[in-house]
Amino acid sequence: MLAGLPLGFAAPLVLLALAALPAIWLLLRVTPPQPRRIAFPPLRILADILPRRQTPARTPWWLVLLRLLVASLLILAAAGPVWNPRVADARRDGPLLLVLDSGFASARDWRERVALVADHIGSAQRDGRAVALVATGERAGDIALLDPGTALERLRAVAPSPHAPDRRAHLPAIGRFLAAQPDAEIVWVSDGVSFGDGAGFVTELAALKGEHPVTVHKRPRAEPLTLAGAENTAGGLDVRVLRPEANGRDVGTLRAVDLKGLPLAETRFSFAGSATEASARFVLPVEMRNAAARIEVADENSAGAVWLLDDKGKRRRVGLVSGATADTAQPLLSPTYYVARALLPFADLREPRGGVAEAVETLLDETTSVLVLADVGALDRETLQRVTRFVEEGGVLIRFAGTRLAAANDALVPVRLRRGGRSLGGTLSWETPKTLAPFPAESPFAGLATPGEISVRRQILAEPDGTLADKTWAALADGTPVVTAERRGSGLVVLFHVTADPTWSSLPLSGVFVDMLRRVVALAGKPAEVADGNGSARTETVAPQRTLDGFGAFRTPPATAKPVARSFSGRASEEHPPGFYGPNESLVAVNALAAEDRPSAIDFAPLGAALAPIAAAQSIDLRAPLLVAALVLLALDTLLALALGGHLAALTRKVTRGGIAGLALLAVALAGPPEAARAADDLPPLRREDIDSALVTRLAYVVTGDAQVDAISRAGLAGLSQALSARTALEPGEPIGVDPARDELAFYPLLYWPVVAGRPLPSDAALRRLDAYMKNGGTVIFDTRDAISLRPGGAQTPEGQQLRRMLATLDIPELEPVPHDHVLTKAFYLIDNLVGRYATGQTWVEALPPVPEGERRPARAGDGVTPVIITSNDLAAAWAVGPRGEPLYPTLGGDPRQREFAFRGGINTVMYALTGNYKADQVHVPALLERLGQ
Repeated sequence: MLAGLPLGFAAPLVLLALAALPAIWLLLRVTPPQPRRIAFPPLRILADILPRRQTPARTPWWLVLLRLLVASLLILAAAGPVWNPRVADARRDGPLLLVLDSGFASARDWRERVALVADHIGSAQRDGRAVALVATGERAGDIALLDPGTALERLRAVAPSPHAPDRRAHLPAIGRFLAAQPDAEIVWVSDGVSFGDGAGFVTELAALKGEHPVTVHKRPRAEPLTLAGAENTAGGLDVRVLRPEANGRDVGTLRAVDLKGLPLAETRFSFAGSATEASARFVLPVEMRNAAARIEVADENSAGAVWLLDDKGKRRRVGLVSGATADTAQPLLSPTYYVARALLPFADLREPRGGVAEAVETLLDETTSVLVLADVGALDRETLQRVTRFVEEGGVLIRFAGTRLAAANDALVPVRLRRGGRSLGGTLSWETPKTLAPFPAESPFAGLATPGEISVRRQILAEPDGTLADKTWAALADGTPVVTAERRGSGLVVLFHVTADPTWSSLPLSGVFVDMLRRVVALAGKPAEVADGNGSARTETVAPQRTLDGFGAFRTPPATAKPVARSFSGRASEEHPPGFYGPNESLVAVNALAAEDRPSAIDFAPLGAALAPIAAAQSIDLRAPLLVAALVLLALDTLLALALGGHLAALTRKVTRGGIAGLALLAVALAGPPEAARAADDLPPLRREDIDSALVTRLAYVVTGDAQVDAISRAGLAGLSQALSARTALEPGEPIGVDPARDELAFYPLLYWPVVAGRPLPSDAALRRLDAYMKNGGTVIFDTRDAISLRPGGAQTPEGQQLRRMLATLDIPELEPVPHDHVLTKAFYLIDNLVGRYATGQTWVEALPPVPEGERRPARAGDGVTPVIITSNDLAAAWAVGPRGEPLYPTLGGDPRQREFAFRGGINTVMYALTGNYKADQVHVPALLERLGQ
């Protein structure tokens, strides 16, 4: 690099050629005499040939200067000039250990980090050094030395993980590597963020490195923004935004999105001064807050900048009804006062005025999720029926004991009750107040602490029976139930055997009372298998439905993802990546960070490493601009030389004459014979769709005239095209509907034809076009979509009869059910059959001719593709997706992966139509046998 200038040369010795410029100048100053045009008189040949003067002419100074400039540009270009060249590191002979932070905190500037690591690998390749690459976001393992080319391929396969990296897990492997390679150099490309392991990793790496040189590439400030917790409070949806340190990113925008990906609202956040935590609030109606499934930092593109919300984050509407009279319904004396204070942080409360029946009717009309009856005795018949229907339709009824309930007798309790109550302690009792026993593992309260200071002085007793233990969620130390519950229809009835105020116990005064009510309210709206009273909510595990990648985008769960328990509340990991788990009715959200996590900046001082930026200034290779400038000047020199010699005028005259002749010929050609012009006018104009289809491979469906069927066909082929783009090298265009009687079919490798009963039969022109299409290599899928109504040996369906009439005049080959060895079953995936929305229908393809006895039947004959495929499984409905990628129609079958197999069958069909039966070649047999496990 030149002193004071960001300019360097790849081959600086070439600049020595600039010393030859004076000699070039001397040569360019002299030009030979111009050739003379001499007539050929026969008598004066010798006299005219003798030159009159031998003095050469002088070249103009400006032309010499131009040619010197061309020579200089060529010399400079050959020297390989680079603007802002990367300063080469001191040459080392030992291997290079590259440690790349690949957690979600690196996703924001991932391309720059990968480019920096690739630059180090390129330097190692020039120095002839081996390279070892460690990605901290991946599972720890032994470190292998690679040649730079292999290391670069390994780098291309690394992507940001959606969880925080476990750096310390890699320390044992790093220690073994450094011990085996005493002359190794360490380069750490760090995100600068610690999630609890940063300080330990730096300290232990400092102890391991010894004399090994260490370079750390980092940003001046740790920049990632993360989310750690969202709470649906009474005032709005509150979100906490975190940053590792004050980094200049003081303001930003949060976005709330629902399960379908539709934005609900945006709000701003700001950090005060050097604070590392900020809060933001979405002020929305409770219905919209409950619909929010994802909170994200706008333009952050990181899994840590996303917070997913499940049912635990929803704010339920809770109605409170007290049986107390107006003279006792005062603060601190009202049975609902303590319940309201406990529920207020996470529920919307409604406590209407009036009598019990009027208040219950008002609450049920307001679509309340949870109904709380505090010391309410017998209900009238109409109110009892409405409350019973509310519970059976999915509502949660919470009842608290009291003197009125003890004297009443109705069916809205989970267990049979004894009349009166049990009194513990007092002047006429031999017993002392009891405390709570630890909550059983099968109870929804499992895991909550039971403070020893809680005492129960009085309670309503349950009649013992064989199911009492299964219905008990909490009990006293002597085993007496204090909270019981029972599933009624889709809802739940929960009974606290003590009052809602401190009259009978000190439970309402404790913190565990708040947690108990929170867990009961959270069961509202859950399916029966989740919210029942036998503890399945604690023990059930749910499989991942869709997870986040390191950039915060949803994707299909990776193969390493494992189910989580419904009670999971920790930080995401490699086995449990962030995302949604379980069915849509009761999702469990796993987030990249836990609510209590607080990222911090890493202190690199104990490591004693050289610190360097993530990316240097952009280098620009100047060779191409210099060569272009030299070529332009050479062209200018040629024109000037022609002008000085008088040849330019002659050349111009020739070009002009030739141009006139050429224009005349062009006019004649354009005019052409009248017959040709008329024939061209008779040709139909090309449509834009035909031009696009000729340039881009796309799938097509036949427009039947039934709007619903055509919409399903288009959505189905759109979903199949998306699957092809995501899983194969094919990137098809948007599917298109065609009319066989009017449109050109040769542009489409595959044609999907849904058969609709009662529609007019195709015209003769359409059938002729279709016959030519199939004979020229096209494939048509006829889908009768009637597998659900087909019966073995039964009558033919209307769709089947329609297909038979359509094919009556077509030259259809002999058909057979898809053999198990057909190329369709192994063109891309290994499958057994082509399934769609239904899985019971049969699929038919062109049959092979019979094989002579003693010969092996080939996997498929020739390289041809069956021109017709007939199925009844409604393929398009299984492929159909909406604008956000969601399935539009359910699959009917016992296999939960039927839709996935439908996509695999569709991909196989497209690959088969495009490539033929090459998978029948023997070269593929070893790979197929390996995949089959044989």
